[in-house]
Amino acid sequence: MSWFEAIVLGIVQGLTEFLPISSSAHLLILSQLFGWDDPGAAFTAVTQIGTEAAVIIYFRHEIAAILRAWAKSITHADARHDPDARIGWLVLLGTIPIAVLGVLFKDQIETAARNLWLVACMLILFGLILGVADALGARVKTERDLTVRDGILFGLAQSLALIPGVSRSGATISAGLGLGYTRAAAARYAFLLAIPAVLASGLFEARKIGDDSTVAWGPTLLATVIAFSVGFAVIAWLMKWLTTRTYLPFVLYRLALGGIVLILLATGLLSA
Repeated sequence: MSWFEAIVLGIVQGLTEFLPISSSAHLLILSQLFGWDDPGAAFTAVTQIGTEAAVIIYFRHEIAAILRAWAKSITHADARHDPDARIGWLVLLGTIPIAVLGVLFKDQIETAARNLWLVACMLILFGLILGVADALGARVKTERDLTVRDGILFGLAQSLALIPGVSRSGATISAGLGLGYTRAAAARYAFLLAIPAVLASGLFEARKIGDDSTVAWGPTLLATVIAFSVGFAVIAWLMKWLTTRTYLPFVLYRLALGGIVLILLATGLLSA
């Protein structure tokens, strides 16, 4: 991977990680369009550490409150009724599905699942799911209303993001909207829920960087720093956007991109 590729892919990672449009799909599609080598699952996982660092800094006050309440709830039973403590426990609970499935299907995720036919279909399918959830969701609940059932369902939705093209934020936001959460609350919890899984995945996959000629540490670190900077700006913009707007533009974008990729694959202009 060249330094130029790292810059472009870092920008794309930062732009697409938090929008419900699938960062992994964009990295795959872009690499194919420009004739670059597939950056691989390890590169994607490590650069996502940069975007998760943006989440931690942007939501630092909320995260600090959750950690304090969660730590207190370990030894004080009465503290377990604190909504922040409940969020902390449910984030851990919601991380279990993606951790287990990620280990069980590791080989398929790194190979067969990175097929562009599958990616295009997932862009379209989960774009439709997001659109329906956004249109029909009650949008009355906040993170303070989280229950164990909701936490489990959020976690199961997040695990679908192991399939490129689904979108981690898109799947969890769709689940949140379907469960009656507001647009902003669904997005905030989706970002918080991703922190343990993304950091663990990035650290686990980091050992593969530099093992072959495709991705070296220098370009990977550059892409990670760029992803952090761009990702922070995207979070700030998206949270403001969701106070008055819907997810419809992202739905339409997913449908258009998925359709274009299918056409390019069918005509041989892209290879799966």
